[in-house]
Amino acid sequence: MSETSRPQGRTALAGQDDEPRVDMPEPHVTERPATDADGWRIAGLSTLAVLGGIALFCVGVAVASWPLVLVSILLFLTGLGLACGLTAVAPGEARVVQLLGRYQGTIRTDGLRWVNPLTGRRKVSTRIRNHETGTAKVNDLDGNPIEIAAVVVWQVEDTAKAVFEVDDFVEFVAIQTETAVRHIANGYPYDAHSEGQLSLRDNAEEITAKLSAEIGARVASAGVRIVESRITRLSYAPEIAQAMLRRQQASAIVAARARIVEGAVGMVRSALDRLAEEDVVDLDEERKATMVSNLLVVLCGDRDAQPVVNTGSLYQ
Repeated sequence: MSETSRPQGRTALAGQDDEPRVDMPEPHVTERPATDADGWRIAGLSTLAVLGGIALFCVGVAVASWPLVLVSILLFLTGLGLACGLTAVAPGEARVVQLLGRYQGTIRTDGLRWVNPLTGRRKVSTRIRNHETGTAKVNDLDGNPIEIAAVVVWQVEDTAKAVFEVDDFVEFVAIQTETAVRHIANGYPYDAHSEGQLSLRDNAEEITAKLSAEIGARVASAGVRIVESRITRLSYAPEIAQAMLRRQQASAIVAARARIVEGAVGMVRSALDRLAEEDVVDLDEERKATMVSNLLVVLCGDRDAQPVVNTGSLYQ
């Protein structure tokens, strides 16, 4: 089946059940090796043809032999034509070869190569690149405005797709990356509200893995491979940052108080058990309740307790 007669299809990335699918068109052309040859040999032949043509032209003019002049001109033009097919390919680069608009293949072998002089050769970098998104203000799953930015490491994997499937694959990667970052930010809360729930702040590894997968699905049609992606900035928007900070502080205080109370209750229970085991003093229920109350005040208070010395009996 030819490149232009392939039926169009769809590729998709299926995430979790609650995540939408990412659909991109099926590419019409994929990379294949181009027919090329060692450029140094052709360069030598081209040089000999040009020099031979010049020499024959001088001889033909000298002896007034017009057939010899015609042969020298043809030899000279042949040498120039061969030289037009020489292509220098640097490491980390490739050449996409086209003949009259039709894709002929890709040259990935570095060095001096030779292809059909009538072909066009487009340079495509296959080096690893970075793209950092700008800081975007979006709403998380709870509707809170947040600021988020990410950096993506990517590389052209299929030069044919990169050249023929999109207008500008660099701009395509930039736009699709920003789209994926916004989609991921909309799909998860900034902070988790229940155990096991993924959040942007607490599950960085899982979120970046999902971000890489989504960006990879979006740019696969352009022949681009995502090496890695990382969230470089994540914070609440300035208009709610103070309110969210107070909420986080309140949650931290409540959690700390709960831990303190849990420890204090354990210490009080241990004290009562030790007193009962060693028969230090016999306390009735009312005295135990008073002792528990006093110990909890001392252990759970955020200030140093002021002791009151009782000079009377235990019941006065």
